[in-house]
Amino acid sequence: MSSKPTSNPFRQPRAVWAVAFACVISFMGIGLVDPILPALAHNLNATPSQVSLLFTSYLVVTAVAMLFVGWISSRIGAKRTLIYGLILIVIFAALAGTSGSVGGIVGFRAGWGLGNAMFIATSLAVIVASASGGFAGAIILYETALGLGIAVGPLLGGELGSISWRGPFFGVSVLMGIALIATALFVPSLPKPQHKTSIAAPLQALRHRGLLTMGIMALLYNWGFFTMLGYAPYPMELSAQKLGLVFTGWGLLVAAFSVYFAPRLQARFGTAKVLYVNMFALGIVMAVIAAGVQTPAVVIVAVIVSGAFIGINNTLTTQAVMLVAPVERSVASSAYGFVRFIGGGLAPFVAGKLADAFNLSVPFYLGGVAFILAIFVLASGHKLVTAAEAGLSEPAPLEAVGPVADAGSRPVVVAVGATPDAGEVVEAAAAIARDLGAPLEVVRVRETVVIEELAVDPEDEDDARAAVTELLGHLAAHGIAATGQILRSVGDHAAAGRVLARHADEIDARTVAVGRSPRGPASQFAEGSFTSALTHSTTRTVVLVSPGATPHELTADVLPSLRGA
Repeated sequence: MSSKPTSNPFRQPRAVWAVAFACVISFMGIGLVDPILPALAHNLNATPSQVSLLFTSYLVVTAVAMLFVGWISSRIGAKRTLIYGLILIVIFAALAGTSGSVGGIVGFRAGWGLGNAMFIATSLAVIVASASGGFAGAIILYETALGLGIAVGPLLGGELGSISWRGPFFGVSVLMGIALIATALFVPSLPKPQHKTSIAAPLQALRHRGLLTMGIMALLYNWGFFTMLGYAPYPMELSAQKLGLVFTGWGLLVAAFSVYFAPRLQARFGTAKVLYVNMFALGIVMAVIAAGVQTPAVVIVAVIVSGAFIGINNTLTTQAVMLVAPVERSVASSAYGFVRFIGGGLAPFVAGKLADAFNLSVPFYLGGVAFILAIFVLASGHKLVTAAEAGLSEPAPLEAVGPVADAGSRPVVVAVGATPDAGEVVEAAAAIARDLGAPLEVVRVRETVVIEELAVDPEDEDDARAAVTELLGHLAAHGIAATGQILRSVGDHAAAGRVLARHADEIDARTVAVGRSPRGPASQFAEGSFTSALTHSTTRTVVLVSPGATPHELTADVLPSLRGA
């Protein structure tokens, strides 16, 4: 039985490749600059604390801009917001390369930060909107861009920095210029959102306890993170090229643990538990750096190892925010981005003052304390996170669409997403319902995708309702009694699977049907996936359906053999 995905995620329109290329360069950002920090201090006769302002100006402006980008994008559209952001990055990165003083670079980095905020707020949404074959392929491509950018950025920064400290700045400008031209030429005009975001919405959202709590946790995490990024290069005592190699090792771990390991750890242990252990581990790493600041080898190893914990944290911190946020995702992202970037921006500035007043160990000890404090902040919102993961939060994760099912009707349940074959999967499940003489319940899984520090809704509520209504109408026209549900999921596939399992048990469903995932069998049947969690959690029969094929029963024993099918 074939298990091929429905489409090749790398067969995408030129528009998607244009934005994906820009994403690679954007994710290179910090890695490109980090290897040249000591060279900047040496060549411009500046202290590390003065050079650290490159991070402060960039991140503080990014933080403030996050409050406005949703308002801007909802009025001029995602494509124009993206292009204006790219223009600003191209201009200010080039100006930073021509500057002859730290003060000039700090100022130009502020303009760069404004462009970065406009870009990161819209890039994932533009890729999803422009992708062919459903959003799953777009997400795979975006994850690939993330991994390439984080891993290759420091290597390229080190190589360019070994020629001149100006090299990484000009490199970003040229590469983003290419991305700008490609985006302008190939990305079609995208419709403006029907709902315009209020300029005050992000700040108003912070009145919600859950969002504010998780935001403060992210602020403390970013304080420690950017303390390390801003100051770890100095005690390593390496050339720009060798610093690039160190941060490439760090970046490889960040990318791998962010995309691959974080979702699996979350599925097995839960968001909060993983974050507790992870924050504590980061606190230990910072203490090791502080204690061994006079020994370059200690700092080098500790920084590389920290990449694993940073990767996990970047994904799960964002996920925790989105789990508890009671507002729309774009508003929650803006509010969360504002708070966390403020922490990241202030940390290098304070670290510089502490290093000048005391010694280089003090900023790292303070960064370690920030990680530990984040544990206590997260603990204060622990019940909110666990309730959201269990599907017990408000609003409820399942919303009825169309006619209400009769009590005791024992339907066949079919779960589908925003994929091209959703209608065919429903038809295959309808055949099972017809054979059993049972009604059909169509559950549309509306997923908020979380990738590292970004979150996006590939399908809005109105589109999801319209899709379910259309399916119900088609079924009714063929004489099949059917009802509909929308299941909201926030990045955690396993949690969504468990919610559906509980629902199927509660309504005494005869069978639960799922289709094939566009991400392929290795992902669909892996531990922590939607299908795996559903199969393990429900007492109902679960079957895999494909158009024209015999339904294939799924059990806990069968799943491992399907991963490589």
